[in-house]
Amino acid sequence: MADTAPRVLVVMGVSGSGKSTLAATVAERLGWEFAEGDDMHPPANVAKMEAGTPLTDEDRWPWLETVADWIRSHLADGTPGVVTCSALKRSYRDVLRTPGVVFVHVAGDPALVEQRMAARAGHFMPTSLLASQLATLEPPQPDEAHLTVSAERSPDEESADVVTRLGLGVDR
Repeated sequence: MADTAPRVLVVMGVSGSGKSTLAATVAERLGWEFAEGDDMHPPANVAKMEAGTPLTDEDRWPWLETVADWIRSHLADGTPGVVTCSALKRSYRDVLRTPGVVFVHVAGDPALVEQRMAARAGHFMPTSLLASQLATLEPPQPDEAHLTVSAERSPDEESADVVTRLGLGVDR
């Protein structure tokens, strides 16, 4: 775990795991700023995913740098925040990793994740890309500042767990 209290949480995992819901709930609970990493994708990435084509590493690097800029800005300003980012590979997390950042990995049964993806409306990520995301996923390792939460629980239960396990103060 991090040596100092986290100032930015990166809520990570495959599409449909509940990253956005958990991140927004944690941010609300803590009174921290929230950012949706999907909104930081360049239009070409969104178009590619809408068409059912998985992103390549080359597609992801500019997006990861945009997310990293958001993180660095918040750390420099002393503004705590919560941002979503799939951060599926360690090399992707390496771009985002810096003191004060903790990854919150939302992990769940693939069937549950697929069910959630199929039920949501208006999102660019089709369920057909879930298999490629699961194949790409490299869960965080013990030497990475992270915690893993179960996608099977409610957002309130998950967010309370995050706040408690990270010692982030009074639960609002």
